[in-house]
Amino acid sequence: MKGQDLINSVIPDEIMIKAFNYLDGQKMDRDSCALVCQRWYQLERASRHTIRIGASDGSDECIGLLVQLFTDLRFVYMDERLSVSAQPPSSSHLGFRLKSSRATATGSSSSRRGVKRNYSMGKYRIEEDELEMTTLSDLGLNVLGKGCPRLEKLSLVWCSAVTSLGLVSVAKCCKSLKALDLQGCYIGDQGLEAVGEYCKQFEDLNLRFCEGMTDRGVISIAIGCGRTLKSLGIAACARITDNSLKAVGAHCHFLEKLILDSESVNDVGLLAVAQGCSSLKYLQLQCVNVTDDALQAVGGLCLSLKTLTLCSFQKFTDRSLVAIGNGCKALNVLSLSDCYYLNDQSLVAIAIGCSELTQLEVNGCHNIHTAGIEAIGQSCWRLTELVLKYCQNIGDSALFEVGKGCQQLKALHLVDCSSISDAAICNIAKGCRHLKKLHVRRCYKVGDEGIIAVGSNCRHLHDLSLRFCDRIGDDALISIGQGCPSLWRLNVSGCHRVGDIGVTAISKGCPLLTHLDISVCQNVGDMGLAALGEGCSHLKEIVMSHCRKITDIGVGYLVKYCTKLEACHMVYCQFITAAGVATVISSCLNIKKVLVEKWKVTPRTRRRAASVLTELCLEA
Repeated sequence: MKGQDLINSVIPDEIMIKAFNYLDGQKMDRDSCALVCQRWYQLERASRHTIRIGASDGSDECIGLLVQLFTDLRFVYMDERLSVSAQPPSSSHLGFRLKSSRATATGSSSSRRGVKRNYSMGKYRIEEDELEMTTLSDLGLNVLGKGCPRLEKLSLVWCSAVTSLGLVSVAKCCKSLKALDLQGCYIGDQGLEAVGEYCKQFEDLNLRFCEGMTDRGVISIAIGCGRTLKSLGIAACARITDNSLKAVGAHCHFLEKLILDSESVNDVGLLAVAQGCSSLKYLQLQCVNVTDDALQAVGGLCLSLKTLTLCSFQKFTDRSLVAIGNGCKALNVLSLSDCYYLNDQSLVAIAIGCSELTQLEVNGCHNIHTAGIEAIGQSCWRLTELVLKYCQNIGDSALFEVGKGCQQLKALHLVDCSSISDAAICNIAKGCRHLKKLHVRRCYKVGDEGIIAVGSNCRHLHDLSLRFCDRIGDDALISIGQGCPSLWRLNVSGCHRVGDIGVTAISKGCPLLTHLDISVCQNVGDMGLAALGEGCSHLKEIVMSHCRKITDIGVGYLVKYCTKLEACHMVYCQFITAAGVATVISSCLNIKKVLVEKWKVTPRTRRRAASVLTELCLEA
């Protein structure tokens, strides 16, 4: 009723805050709630737990303002690489966009004069063109620590101006800190020593490209937080050696996740972890000096292991995988990349011993042949995702067995598998009818026949990519349009035989399509785009670069109906002119990115939408 508040008068603050907490991570919804009234504004700010900002936009003064506005922050993410002005709404948890570092008082809402932008937050306003862009420093971390005593997760990705002094301040003030990401930070051992001394609930540490860190810092964490540490990531830290892993094995008996990418680590360190961390569930290794001895220890001692990723190993053989297969019966996920000395015996051992396997990736392991994948298909009936990349020696009969034995398969990725043909795809389609994602790239024996079978049998397919499969044509897309009504992502880049007929079939049969890549499809023209406009009104992204038959007319038909379009790539489309570019900008209110040649952008279009334009300096 007009003049009466029937909500605020009966709902106490505690209930309102609980309702706001259900919206954690949903920036737009929380922002909308904050605009309802002054009470909701104050309660929403007091209950917001998460913010994500770019470090260059989150200078020390800005951090001071943030901790005053949001008094109960628990999760703070700062990323020097993050462009706040360009980030999607879902990735920002602020109630405004930070582009500056000085706040002034105001009693009015945000305004816009010329190119100046003002961001309002109650009585605060941040004016973009007044302020200097500075990076986060130790002073800002000191303010953050004092203003957020309940902080639990802190991410400082590539915050190059931060040192150990700032981290010491945070550790002393935020004794509930549980997770810390220091990727690319030049923080020394003193910072980690403080965390180990003060943060006794600490669980998760990520060190990547931390050149200032040595064994001393990691050992301090292992000793100080050994009872609580569950996850440790060490990558490209040249001064961290086996001594750190010895300390982890000796003190961190509840460690569940270890990511290790190092040339300084040998068998000694990994053996210590295997012996001391029997609860290990996730292991990712890229260590060229680790041999069979260490991995056999993992297989014999880490019986709870569920995920194993091995990359670029040059000193281990089938003995390692046989040990994993014999000991790690709970293994769910196995990824093997560039492991040159593995052959079919490894996968046979995994198939026999790890029947719980749900995901398998084999990438560039040239000595693995058809027999290894056949064994997986015969024994691992719970398999839901199979990735085969650069496996020229794996033939059709491998996928025959997968099609017969792995009926729960939902995702199949094939890249540069030159021996796989239509027969294999047909067997997968007939046996794995729950398939939702199919990615086939540069498999030159795969053509229309296989994809027609997919369209006839896999009605739940929602993601299809057929990049540079030059035997794919319109007949394949007609079948997909008729049989896969749930398709929302399609990539036929480089499929030269695809034309307007195939695209039209997709537009008629796949109304939920949101992402489409038809780049380098020389036979797609205006008729195809017009059909897309009429049939795929939910389209958000289209890539049509190097489509030489598309003109401004086709673009006009497309954007007339596809009003939700957010991204459009149209480089090297010789018949799309500056008028076509302007049409896209003016017709699509949600547009966030347009990739086009610089000479096709008029001064007026550039003034109107400079923030969404990515211009390439290419000759006309």
